[in-house]
Amino acid sequence: MELKGKHFLTEDNWTKAELDIVFETAFDLKKKFYADEPTLWLQHKTLFMMFFEQSTRTRNSMEAGMTQLGGHAHDLTPDKMQITHGEVAKDTAIILSRMGHGIACRNCFYGIGNKYLNELAQYSRKPVMSLQDDVYHPFQGLADLMTIFEHLGRNTKGLKVTISWAYATTHSKPLSVPQTQILLFPRYGIDVTVAHPKEFPLSKNIVEKAKKNAVEGSGSIRFTNDMDEAFEGAQIVVPKNWGGFGFYDEEYYLSHEDECKMEMKSNLEKHKSWICDDKRIKLANKNVKLMHALPADRGNEVTDEILDDPNISIVFDEAENRLHTAKAIMGLTM
Repeated sequence: MELKGKHFLTEDNWTKAELDIVFETAFDLKKKFYADEPTLWLQHKTLFMMFFEQSTRTRNSMEAGMTQLGGHAHDLTPDKMQITHGEVAKDTAIILSRMGHGIACRNCFYGIGNKYLNELAQYSRKPVMSLQDDVYHPFQGLADLMTIFEHLGRNTKGLKVTISWAYATTHSKPLSVPQTQILLFPRYGIDVTVAHPKEFPLSKNIVEKAKKNAVEGSGSIRFTNDMDEAFEGAQIVVPKNWGGFGFYDEEYYLSHEDECKMEMKSNLEKHKSWICDDKRIKLANKNVKLMHALPADRGNEVTDEILDDPNISIVFDEAENRLHTAKAIMGLTM
């Protein structure tokens, strides 16, 4: 009951004790899921899901999760709402929170998304959950850490995790996944190494906060521009592309968006060699595990050989855990 009504916009607003409750709940729900034991905690309750960008894992983990908890999730996109006619976040939050029991939103537009979600939270009577924005992806962070616990144990002190930028040909992806990971993992004593080309940094304020979290959580965080160096001795590797948004001030980006996107595309082509392949995986610990938020850009971020190796890749366990952690947050907050 102490978590009922609490917003979930980032793990940074949750204490470690509260997060531990989430993980215990997720593990319990997963056990019950496999035992086919009903968990109708949210019977007849409604979740409004607002998607400014569509999704596979996020949408289905939330919608399936609500069904399994006994409730219903509305899949809303801007074209199904008055947002396209100018309705502001404040009005949307007030109305939806009077009609249902929770609001979940994905808005990843750089310089806009996190502000939008915080405005929803400010005016909502019910818990608001981030399905990813331009700064954070908290549900992904929970699933990642739950998967680490499953494969390497709950005592993660001194565990070596490498989060590396990787080349990809798809859209300029948000910073939110690696930023969530560097904020969360060191709180559990994990030693994190971040590798990226100099043109693709993470946001300075997030990096500074991650360093503080590392001190408080007895973990560590370091940065390198050398992917090979980062992989050496790593027990977990996370090769994932992100855009060069951290290179730009938000205000500058919003007023020079086309110019910035062209520059990011040009910078991207300089680093095609940043791929997780057999050569690099051999630099890591002999029992290394591969994680990725998916969808992976096969043949660019990571080779099929590594991604499909059952002795290395745990990406599908990671994806499944999106369901169990989502159910835990919804069950505890709604």
